[in-house]
Amino acid sequence: MASSRNTSHTVSHFILLGFPCRREIQIFLFSIFFMIYILTLLGNMAIIYAVHWDHRLHTPMYILLANFSFLEICYVNSDVPNMLVNFISTTKTISFTQCLLQLYFFFSLGTTECLFLSIMAYDRFLAICRPLHYPTLMTIKFCGSLIIFCWVYGFLWFLIPVILVTQLPFCGPNVIDDFLCDLGPLLALASVCVPIPGTVLICGTMSSLLIFGTFFYIIGSYTLVLRAVIRMPSTAGSKKAFSTCSSHLAVVILFYGSVMITYVKPGSGQAKGMQKFTTLFYSVLTPLFNPMIYSLRNKEMKDALKKVMGGS
Repeated sequence: MASSRNTSHTVSHFILLGFPCRREIQIFLFSIFFMIYILTLLGNMAIIYAVHWDHRLHTPMYILLANFSFLEICYVNSDVPNMLVNFISTTKTISFTQCLLQLYFFFSLGTTECLFLSIMAYDRFLAICRPLHYPTLMTIKFCGSLIIFCWVYGFLWFLIPVILVTQLPFCGPNVIDDFLCDLGPLLALASVCVPIPGTVLICGTMSSLLIFGTFFYIIGSYTLVLRAVIRMPSTAGSKKAFSTCSSHLAVVILFYGSVMITYVKPGSGQAKGMQKFTTLFYSVLTPLFNPMIYSLRNKEMKDALKKVMGGS
C-alpha cells in the first residue's frame, strides 16, 4: 500500500465517453439535454423569484424551498454544461484537475441536497406535529442557521473521499464510461493500477452514512407527519397538509431512489448502463421535476407564480 502512495500520476486528462452513438444522434441528444437544462434553470429561477417578490411566501417553508431551488441550479451547473460540450466535442477530454474539481462540487452539492431535504422534512414535522410551538421554534433566524449549516457541512463531508481520490495512482487507463467524473468509475480506474480496498471502504461508508442517515430521518419525520395528518379533525386542513408533504415525499423518492443504487457501493462493478442511467436521472432530470412537483401541488406557489408572471 505504501508503494501506491509513491506512484505519481501518469494521467493528465480523462476521456468521458458520455453516450457513444453516431454524430447525428449526438447532436439530437445535445438539443434534448440543452432544452432540459434551460427549462430546469427557468423553473427553479421562477420559484426563487416568486418567493422573493411575494411577501406572503416569506415563511420558513418557502425560504427553504427557494434556497433548495438555488441549490438545484448550482447542482445542474456542476455537470450539465460539461456534458453538453462533450456532445459536440470530438475529443471528449477533461483535465485531471477539472475532473477532480467536478467530482468535489458534484458530490458536495449532492450532500447539501440530502441535508436540505432533511431540514425541509424537519420544518414540516414542526409545522404539523408541533403547530403551537412552530412560530417560536422555526424562526427566520433559525431557518437561516439551518441553511448555512447545510451549505457548510455539505462542502465539508466529502473532503476526505476527494482527498483520498487525489492520492490514488492513475497509471494509464483514462477512459470513463460516463458523462461526468463520478466516484465509482474513478475508483475503478485506480483499482486497475493497485488494490484500493481501504479507499473504496471509506468512500462507501461515508456515502452510506449520509444517504441512509438522512433518508431514514426523512422517512421517520414524514411517518409522524402523516400520522398527525390522519388525526386532523378538519378535512380541508388535512388535505392541505397532505398535499404539501406528498410533494416533498415525491422529491425524496425520486432523488434517493436513484442515488442509493449508485453510491452505496461505489466501484463495485455494477452494470455500467444502469449506473449511467441512475446518475443521469438524479443529476439532470430530478432538478427539472422538482419545480413542477412543488408548484403544481401547492396553491400558494401557483398563485405567486401567476402573480409574478403577470397572470390573474
